[in-house]
Amino acid sequence: MKTRKCSLCSHLLEIYFYKIYTARKFLFILMLLIFICTVSHAEPTSSVRVVKYSEDGSVLNETTVTYEWMESNLPVQGDGITHYYHQGPVFEGDKWDPNETENFKDKGAVKGTNIKDLCDLVGGAFLDDDVMIHAIDGYHIEFGYPNIYTPQSRQGQIVLCWYESEMGYPTDYYMGMRLVFFADDNVFGNWDMHECLPEKSQHFFGNLSPSTNGLSVRWIDEIGIYTGGFTGDYGIPVKSMSTSTEESGNVPGFGVLSAFTGLVLVIYTIRKDGL
Repeated sequence: MKTRKCSLCSHLLEIYFYKIYTARKFLFILMLLIFICTVSHAEPTSSVRVVKYSEDGSVLNETTVTYEWMESNLPVQGDGITHYYHQGPVFEGDKWDPNETENFKDKGAVKGTNIKDLCDLVGGAFLDDDVMIHAIDGYHIEFGYPNIYTPQSRQGQIVLCWYESEMGYPTDYYMGMRLVFFADDNVFGNWDMHECLPEKSQHFFGNLSPSTNGLSVRWIDEIGIYTGGFTGDYGIPVKSMSTSTEESGNVPGFGVLSAFTGLVLVIYTIRKDGL
């Protein structure tokens, strides 16, 4: 009788642990598939929608322009030779690093169009308005009128970049179109952000360490002017720049390689275990 009970218990335990094992395997495969979809979804943009919203959210005016049109019809910022830099987080000493001593992020020798010039295509922004920079993956950041129209020299113009000297134009420029600050010394540092941007527009890596690198949004597809100011959430967690790539350097082709590796792992797991 005792032997039967032990056998029954063992059998039930085997079923229990098998179900746990199968569930974990299913979750593992599901996470891999989600990862593949995530890294392979976003892609370079070659045109941008510029739209002006009224206070009730209705569209007052809008237009869509390509990078070719911008280069031919609007003033070009940058010469394709001069490099511009943002700054990543500083973990030792003064996190604001007023002297700009470390963790520079080279955005390349870029060319682009002033966000102000794009806003003017749909009627422009005014003192109480906010300008939203929206990425194709849904991430967005907002700036007030002064930062777009009357920036301090240490901040410089906020530029939608559609050319980088080593990669060229989208889609070869795989980080484009992206936002770059054209500071007067070519480095938009963390202390520059402190001095130029209101707190609601600043970026903090991990919500702790200031990082202007987090403002260099890539894959921009829309510029929105919000009459009377933007009333939604500021400081949305960065989706268009993962900390593994943006804060520690860009790796060309990383997304494609990661997606391929994940797919191989899924196929291997399924074939190995007969799922």
